[in-house]
Amino acid sequence: MQEINPHANFLALRERLAANVLGQQGLVDALLIGLLANGHLLVEGLPGLAKTRAVKALANELEGSLARVQFTPDLLPSDITGAEIYTQKASGGEFHFAPGPLFANLVLADEINRAPAKVQAALLEAMEERQVTVAGHTHPLPEVFLVMATQNPIEQEGTYPLPEAQMDRFLMHVKVGYPSAADELNILRLVRAETQRTKVGAHGTAHTTLADVLAAREAVHAVHASPAIDQYMVDLVQATRTPARYSAELANWIEVGASPRGTLALDRCARAHAWLAGRDFITPDDVRAIAHNALRHRLILSYEASAAGVDADRVISELLRHVTAL
Repeated sequence: MQEINPHANFLALRERLAANVLGQQGLVDALLIGLLANGHLLVEGLPGLAKTRAVKALANELEGSLARVQFTPDLLPSDITGAEIYTQKASGGEFHFAPGPLFANLVLADEINRAPAKVQAALLEAMEERQVTVAGHTHPLPEVFLVMATQNPIEQEGTYPLPEAQMDRFLMHVKVGYPSAADELNILRLVRAETQRTKVGAHGTAHTTLADVLAAREAVHAVHASPAIDQYMVDLVQATRTPARYSAELANWIEVGASPRGTLALDRCARAHAWLAGRDFITPDDVRAIAHNALRHRLILSYEASAAGVDADRVISELLRHVTAL
């Protein structure tokens, strides 16, 4: 029996995804880190930037199930969790549970901020507890379960702001930008070839199984973090709560700092980043590489920062400049 090589499998998966989702290597890497770290992603970007294509490509490569939910103002919690269905039989009627789309391995929550509060609450339980409760009965979700939620930075009419508690449940908040001119030219040719049903490039037929994902997670758990790295991650998050220790500018920008989930997210993402790079230990560069995705949605900026056009990314960059690893 051939031995599973999780690292080689994920490197091959990364190459296949990058060949299918051109110009969005950051999004591809974030999806893989989310999968390895067993967390969820909030992806923000303009329409047409391959957000949906990326998660569909991942589902195809994983041989896992994918459910896409278009979030709308009239969506009900039962539309995503499932519901108890009454069935009439000769011996009498009975209720049975019909699972909703949340029971897929990958869930694409499209335009998540268009759903009302009750739907957000149902999704919150699924993301945090890995279960849904319907009619007083709890139903566990699959062991491999990842929510990729999307929101557009425009078309704000009819949207509901995500609760801060739910924002904190996302492992990463990933921003997606326009591809380069060279990448866009390749996108044009790739989509044209797909339309003509022409095979482009050498795409392998191998797939990553859910068992491969679980084996890779075990390897990521074994990645070593030194006491100095642990302290560096804690210091970064502490700096968001006590910014005046570092600069008056930071103190003026940050209203509320990151919760302890920010420290845990840095650790989980840095481990996955190091493992994908072929190392069994975390370096400060791993922490810095994932800091923006792991922290940008956990900060509440002041009115002064918003008025000055300062966003969370600039704040985090300043934190990384002031806080150094020992």
